[in-house]
Amino acid sequence: MTVKDTKKTRRKYDSAFKEEVLKMVALGRPVPEIAQKLGIGENLVYRWKREAEGRKASENGPVDRPHPIALPEALAEIERLSAALKQSETERLRAEQDREILKKVFGILGRGM
Repeated sequence: MTVKDTKKTRRKYDSAFKEEVLKMVALGRPVPEIAQKLGIGENLVYRWKREAEGRKASENGPVDRPHPIALPEALAEIERLSAALKQSETERLRAEQDREILKKVFGILGRGM
C-alpha cells in the first residue's frame, strides 16, 4: 500500500472576481447562495466583505473623536435632561392622581341624582 501526497492547493481569485462577488452581496443576495453557486466557501465571501469594509474605513481616515472639552458640556446636558424627565414624570403622576380623584367625585355625584 502506498501513501499518496494529498496536499491541497489553494485556489487564487483575481480582484475582478472578488469585486463581482461583493457586488452580488451588496445587491442583497444571500452569501450562502452566492457561495454555493460559485463553488467557494461562505467564510471566504465573508472575509472578502470584511476586508473591503476595512479598506473603506481606512480610506475615509480616522474617526473623529469628541473633543475632551465637550465631555463636561455633555454631562451638563444629560443632567438637564434627567431633571426635565423627572419633572415631567412628577407632572404625569399628579395628573393621574387628579384624574382618579375626579373619577371618584363623578361617581359619588352620579349616585346622588
